[in-house]
Amino acid sequence: MLDTSSITEEDFGLPATLAFRVGGRVTEPEMKMLSDRVLEAFDRFDKIDLVLIFDRFEGAEKGASANLTSLKARTASLWNVRSYVVAGAPDSAREMIEGMGRVLPVDARTFDTEAEARAYLEAQPRLG
Repeated sequence: MLDTSSITEEDFGLPATLAFRVGGRVTEPEMKMLSDRVLEAFDRFDKIDLVLIFDRFEGAEKGASANLTSLKARTASLWNVRSYVVAGAPDSAREMIEGMGRVLPVDARTFDTEAEARAYLEAQPRLG
């Protein structure tokens, strides 16, 4: 389980579901660790649901996702993520996430609360 000062892995109790609570300012090493966890899940499951819960998020340091591991995880997500579910996203990110869901083969959804995100995932057919 990932647990840093800005990213904490959460157990949603759903198979093939990877959930992270993101707060504070995310660093490049933290982004790399998150990407490593996602890639590990891709090795274990054909498809996963990926959840991000933003909680007092302050952004990411410049270039935080500019590493090979993060790029590999983002690219592999196109084939390995069924649902990309985000709760509490900053307004600037909401539009990008919803737009991504319209053009990529990923079900991308944003919700105001963690409870709404959880309810959406619980209503989906089980993975794994």
